[in-house]
Amino acid sequence: MSILIVIKDTQQRENQKQRQRAEALVNGSHGDEKSSAHRRAYYDSCHSQFQFTALMLVKWFIFKGDKMSLGQLVWVGRVCMVSDNLVLGVQDSGTTPEPDPDIVPECPSIPDAERVDCYPDGGASQQKCLERACCWSPLNETNVPWCFFSKNHGYSVVSESKPDNTHIEAKLTRMDAPSLFGADIKELTFLAEMQTENRLRLKITDANQARFEVPHEHVQSLSDTPRGPLKYRLELIQKPFGLKVWRTSPEKLLFDTTLGPLVFADQYLQLSAKLPSHNIYGLGEHVHQTFRHDTNWKTWPIFTRDAFPNGGTHNLYGHYPYFTCLEDASGHSFGVFLLNSNAMEVTIQPAPAVTFRTIGGVLDFYILIGETPEAVVDEFTKLIGRPFIPPYWSLGFQLSRWDYGSLAEVKKVVDRNRQAGYPYEVQYTDIDYMENKKIFTYDMEKFAELPQFADYMHDAGQKYIIILDPAVSTGRRINGPYEAVDRGHAAKVWVTESDGETPLLGEVWPGETVFPDYTNQGCIDWWVDEISRFYKEVKHDALWIDMNEVANFVKGGIKGCADNRLNYPPFTPRILDELMYSKTLCMDSKHKWGNHYDVHSLYGYSMVLATDKASKAVFGNSRSMVFSRSSFPGVGKYAGHWLGDNGANWNDIKWAIPGMLEFNLFGIPYIGADICGFFDDSEEELCTRWMQVGAFYPFSRNHNAQGYADQDPASYGLDSLVMNTSKHYLNIRYTLLPYLYTLFYKAHVNGETVVRPLMHDAQMFSLISRSEMKTQGVTFVEAYIPDAMWYDFERGVKITDRKAKISMSIPLDKIGLHLRGGAVLPVQRPDITTTYSRSHPMGLIVALDDNKAASGELFWDDGDSRDTVSSGVHIHYQFSVANGTLSMQVTHNGYTDPNNLKFENITVWGVTKAPALVLVTDGNSIISLSESQIQYDTHKQLHLGTNYTVNWEAKITGNIDCYPEGGEDQAKCEARGCIWESLSMPQCYYAENHGYIAGSKNVKPDGITVEITRNADFPSQRSRSRDISKLQIYDPDNARYEVPIHLDLPATPETDEAKRDYTVQINEKPFGIQVIRKETNEVIWDSAVPGFTFSDQLLQISTLLPSEYVYGFGETEHPSYKHDLNFHKYGLFAKDQPPGYKLNSYGIHPFYMGLEKSKKAHGVLLLNSNAMDVTFQPTPALTYRTIGGILDFYMVVGPTPEEVVQQYTEMIGRPVLPAYWSLGFQLCRYGYANDSEITDLYRDMKAAKIPYDVQYADIDYMERQMDFTLDQVNFKGLPALVDQMRAEGMRFIFILDPAIAANETKGSYPAFDIGIEKDVFIKWPPELSNDIVWGKVWPDYPNVTVDNSLDWDTQVERFRAFVAFPDFFKSSAAEWWGEQIKDFYNKIMKFDGLWIDMNEPASFVHGTVGEKCLGKPELEDPPYMPPLESMHRGLKHKTLCMNSEQILPDGKRVKHYDVHNLYGWAHTKPTYDALLSTTGKRGMMEFSIFGISYTGADICGFFDPAQYEMCLRWMQLGAFYPFSRNHNTINMPRQDPVAWGPEFAAVSRDVMNIRYTLLPYLYTLMYEAHVHGSTVVRPLLHEFVTDEKTWDIDRQFLWGPALLITPALDPNVTVVRGYLPYGFWYDYHTEKAIRVSGEFVDMETPLEKINLHVRPGYILPCQKAEINTHYSRQNPLDLIVALNDGGVAQGSLFWDDGEGIDTVQNGKYLLTSFSVFERKLTSEVSVNGLAEADRLTLGVVRVWGVTTKPTKVTMKVNGKPDTDLGFVYNSEKLIVAVRLLAELGRLNL
Repeated sequence: MSILIVIKDTQQRENQKQRQRAEALVNGSHGDEKSSAHRRAYYDSCHSQFQFTALMLVKWFIFKGDKMSLGQLVWVGRVCMVSDNLVLGVQDSGTTPEPDPDIVPECPSIPDAERVDCYPDGGASQQKCLERACCWSPLNETNVPWCFFSKNHGYSVVSESKPDNTHIEAKLTRMDAPSLFGADIKELTFLAEMQTENRLRLKITDANQARFEVPHEHVQSLSDTPRGPLKYRLELIQKPFGLKVWRTSPEKLLFDTTLGPLVFADQYLQLSAKLPSHNIYGLGEHVHQTFRHDTNWKTWPIFTRDAFPNGGTHNLYGHYPYFTCLEDASGHSFGVFLLNSNAMEVTIQPAPAVTFRTIGGVLDFYILIGETPEAVVDEFTKLIGRPFIPPYWSLGFQLSRWDYGSLAEVKKVVDRNRQAGYPYEVQYTDIDYMENKKIFTYDMEKFAELPQFADYMHDAGQKYIIILDPAVSTGRRINGPYEAVDRGHAAKVWVTESDGETPLLGEVWPGETVFPDYTNQGCIDWWVDEISRFYKEVKHDALWIDMNEVANFVKGGIKGCADNRLNYPPFTPRILDELMYSKTLCMDSKHKWGNHYDVHSLYGYSMVLATDKASKAVFGNSRSMVFSRSSFPGVGKYAGHWLGDNGANWNDIKWAIPGMLEFNLFGIPYIGADICGFFDDSEEELCTRWMQVGAFYPFSRNHNAQGYADQDPASYGLDSLVMNTSKHYLNIRYTLLPYLYTLFYKAHVNGETVVRPLMHDAQMFSLISRSEMKTQGVTFVEAYIPDAMWYDFERGVKITDRKAKISMSIPLDKIGLHLRGGAVLPVQRPDITTTYSRSHPMGLIVALDDNKAASGELFWDDGDSRDTVSSGVHIHYQFSVANGTLSMQVTHNGYTDPNNLKFENITVWGVTKAPALVLVTDGNSIISLSESQIQYDTHKQLHLGTNYTVNWEAKITGNIDCYPEGGEDQAKCEARGCIWESLSMPQCYYAENHGYIAGSKNVKPDGITVEITRNADFPSQRSRSRDISKLQIYDPDNARYEVPIHLDLPATPETDEAKRDYTVQINEKPFGIQVIRKETNEVIWDSAVPGFTFSDQLLQISTLLPSEYVYGFGETEHPSYKHDLNFHKYGLFAKDQPPGYKLNSYGIHPFYMGLEKSKKAHGVLLLNSNAMDVTFQPTPALTYRTIGGILDFYMVVGPTPEEVVQQYTEMIGRPVLPAYWSLGFQLCRYGYANDSEITDLYRDMKAAKIPYDVQYADIDYMERQMDFTLDQVNFKGLPALVDQMRAEGMRFIFILDPAIAANETKGSYPAFDIGIEKDVFIKWPPELSNDIVWGKVWPDYPNVTVDNSLDWDTQVERFRAFVAFPDFFKSSAAEWWGEQIKDFYNKIMKFDGLWIDMNEPASFVHGTVGEKCLGKPELEDPPYMPPLESMHRGLKHKTLCMNSEQILPDGKRVKHYDVHNLYGWAHTKPTYDALLSTTGKRGMMEFSIFGISYTGADICGFFDPAQYEMCLRWMQLGAFYPFSRNHNTINMPRQDPVAWGPEFAAVSRDVMNIRYTLLPYLYTLMYEAHVHGSTVVRPLLHEFVTDEKTWDIDRQFLWGPALLITPALDPNVTVVRGYLPYGFWYDYHTEKAIRVSGEFVDMETPLEKINLHVRPGYILPCQKAEINTHYSRQNPLDLIVALNDGGVAQGSLFWDDGEGIDTVQNGKYLLTSFSVFERKLTSEVSVNGLAEADRLTLGVVRVWGVTTKPTKVTMKVNGKPDTDLGFVYNSEKLIVAVRLLAELGRLNL
């Protein structure tokens, strides 16, 4: 034996760092415990077999750079690894045999690419080649075989038979030729099985002796036969034996083994086959740097091995002798699978061809024919077993690392990632949780609380997974025996030495170990039992199995391995180290299935089968999960896989993608790589990119190794790029989980891939394509866009490129994510875990293709139970889109989700124009939707498990709905004489002439009288509501209820046609009225449409509208200021109902303003106080339906929006002028416990110096919530506090509700006693009863203690007193009410204003106590019920019985049915009168009525706990509400400005100082509203109506004409998008001009700022802010002069004493106008009635936009000498500031 040192450098070193790493590996000086152990396992063989000098020589060659000639490079038999790419070895250089002179090689003339290597063992020479009777032909290419097979080798067919039409059998005999490796088998049997029309089996084995065959549990179970014509044809070649497999249509040769000879020896089997293309994918497990194989002579070893996936060609964890070949551009493909578990290698050469060389078993090939690559995967998984469906939670994001060190550190990581608030599902612990790395133990010191850890995770909706390795320590535990190993010994469960008895000893993590033989049933039983025992000790949710290749840190075993043909076979494939037992067991060790030589690569497979049984035993019907590092075809039926111990480098992030694609070919779709890398520290950019792409791995887990820096997303910082991008893309992942889960269902049922390459029908992640950055520092990527329609997923817009490579911009926080047209994706609103996300509503994303079509499906079950597909306990939807209709078809409905899931949003991409109509039908009824996206409300939820169709191209008509109450069908529709059309909206509509017909008409200069008659051609609409067949517009003989409210109308109508801006026309059939604007000839009202109805309890009229721009109607919550006309219906009926989408709330205001195409405006009021609804439709049209009274319309014609409001308020009454102090900031809450809380609040507000004028007390101050009382226990000191606050300039307001308690001892509660005496309360009509209509509201019974733990209804029943409701229409009631208010003021407590509430009127019982209303039931439940909140409960819900009687001032008796909506209106006037007469001052009364300028919302919200940012932004916005009050409810945290801390208080102080500075301007606007009816807060369209962009803007508003407010209305924003209309604007904060006109701009909005802009050309009066208005009013008046480009500006000031009654009517005020023209500011006083004490002086005038510095500033006052004034000029801001200190009057400046 001579020793030869041999070196082969397979990859040139890239840089010094890699060279240093190689040197460190040899020196043993790099890495940590685990990597050191890996090194030992890899390199100990080198130390044991070579001398020290040999190692030094290798190092010297590496680092000194010496080259060796090609002639010196000899590949040898026994190899050990020195570094990633350098190997050394020994060879026996003994004697060389002579060639056989009788055999002359017959060498074919073939292309070089078709040579089949005859010397795969290396070291070929001409002599050695000829010894094998092979052909020797050296080339100038070393990778092409110089020694290749001659025609002398192979087998011949000696007999052939066909037992049936699906089988071919043949006997083969070996041709005379030298043996390559000895022990050739002379006689073989060939079997061909046509198993299915797409699957062909080709098996070759020893004809005389059984050989090892893979005992595959699934393949062996198959008994398929073809069910149709075969898609292939087999041709058998006789001599030499060969096979040709053809595709039959179109005919193509797919697999041709005549390329080379069949070799079949005992330990060397070889077969080559020529392929139709170079498109070869698969084989594994290796790192393939590209998905498509390089066919330039690459050899890939296959033999399971614990090795690093570092980019070399060596074998890794799994064993996959399978590939797919894409034949051509047609997509036709086939697969080749060799069912053989022995060590092997596969060579791919450019013929193109493959050569399989295996060292045992049989040749058992399966050829799989498919029309597409996906079809081939389908065939392969049919053969080996369909993939399992993972539990839903396992699709969530997962965190792991090796060596947290302790459970405390694990919890620290969990907590910080929970705190980050991103989707995070699963936490792992690696082997460090164990006691000394022993499986089935835990470290009772560092992981003492591990048994409780699963509960800790479950409490947050998360899961916990543990690792198990197969190797079992032979040592004892710290405190006693190691019972798991003892039980294993007893059951004889271990892999043995070659004697079959002695357990083979190795070394793994815990030290000396034995290895379970999972092919032994006794071992399986032991394994199941041990896992079950450990689960009882440490709960967990799934199992992660590792080191099951099987890995061993010593070669073969502690005793070494015997020198025999199993441990040292005649041919060793090019496996890592080229030593069979390197880092594993001796090949002659024994398993139940056979020698380790044969079953080594099945070890992981058998462990998976055993672990699956354990999982079922432990988790029962719960699906759980297993995932394994080692795998074999068929593992995917039970387990998932990850790509092993990668590194934190840019190569490994790239190479993970081919790996995932390959494992989807292999039938393991649950696959992923360790995100951010296992080894090495992960830099932030790399981890950012990896978290982005990892968010779309099917198995998404971040995992790293011992000794490296933390890399969980939160470890980089909660505001880091890693964290933010992780949160963003994991939220997208969780949104798409229903789609991903469905893909796994399809993989399970149909064998489809989940992650797939583009060549699989141009799809990736099924229909979602990702373009990731996989190179450092790059923000552009070259991406291919296949020939299909694609959408940018994050923006929902089409990609214009197709079938092209493009340069795609991908900044560091983005990944390319695209959705293919033609897909329907089920989605769900994401959350931090699937426990929560699964309870959220679902949705669909529909991406239309070129044909406007799409399809998709949804699989849904409980996400956890086993076998829900086979048991049928699931839901399956099929989605399809064609012709603008989405069909949602339930193909299986066997599951009811406990969360009652519904489809919330359906988003359709690729709709080329905005749909005018969307219809949803469930087969029984049709719902019309307002947008192409389905909106979530109580009427538009699509329940999971129901068939639906959604149509966005339905026919839209101008037809009027004939069945507005819903529930229509064709029969019901036609019974009303209406027309049914299923695919229109409405479906049931009136015929053209349905309605009334105009008869005689009397036209006079001041009006028109028309007699109209119902068209008898059509049946009555509602049997319960009597039709009025004939009516006249003015008919005194048939009086109906009319609203008893005085309107300020002209004494006589305008009789001069020329002076009217409109004309009126009457349409006869159907009857209708048209109003036409003369100037533009636009029809602004047109009720000449069918459907006009006038019955006793339903009055309906429709009108066409001049445009879609309609504003108004209330009080209901609208999502936008402009109404959406897509068939929205709003009910109007006053109710104690908190605001909510489409819910009728506190007031009723049937008034709207409409814009016309000419940009003019008009307004319409329906003076009707009955319950009603209004319906919009996109014609555009509007339908009114009211259930009583008359149709009494009033129209104002503007023509500007502001003039419409002025004309409207002139008619209904101008807004009240509020007291000046009421414009200050106000604080209130329901739930002050006592007066001390108010005292403390007042003190803290003063200390924080936040401007603040008004304090409130809610019903807490009352005794048992009774009006006109004071709680003498908790609020005894309140009167004194009020006096103190008022003395310091503050004001106090108390609440009063209308309901009066009725259960007090007579004489103890004057309010009720006097009310009874004066008969002020609402009663039943005398014909029904003389009793009061009792209700219940806030007042409690006397002498009770309220138990708040009871439900609300029980509390009302047990503790709430009876109450009576004053009838404020009665003059006696108004007088009584005023007396009670005055007595309270004089005898109990002073106040400055009154707040009246609960005056809808609200009651806590429905109708009356006992809820049995007397009288006509049709008044409580009318024939037509508008869509009101709780409409099924009737009109009496939360209020009085509709049969209650009220008496108007004129003595007329009316039903509450008619006047319910006027209760608050009737309550207001006597309260306001009482306030004025009691206080002698204007005071303030807070109530809600349409047309009132003094309005605002509860700042920071009334219900629910406010959040810091939201409340701060609301404080900023609320500072610009006319009525600015922070108010919340009981049992909620405080939300006043000083409750949040000093920073919040400072921001609140700053914004309130701005408000108080501008109060003179706001007060002047209030005056303008009071006198002229102008708006105070106004939309932009009121000032810029000619700019149509402003018509839709409702996230910005104006104070008057000059101040633009742009608030931040969304969370976490620091920039808002705002519109700056025509003309430039000044930034209020910087005082600089912003030269933007008619554009949307991004406005910086840090948390402490609200954007304010001043319109050029206006002058704003202002004052220095103080702690309240009492003090600020004493400061000089300042002016902000905002010049326009012409140097012109104007403004005005109204000023009075701020609280006097009727100061305007009495002339006790100052009205001054200001103007600037030609650099001169002029003040003109038009009214000067101020008392001396209220006069103002002018302070500072700041002039913005002065482009040149003035030389001087002179003040001129009539009757006084001119005065030169000092000034300051700021050249940067272009501002002149002048201090005047002159009396406000006539002056020039």
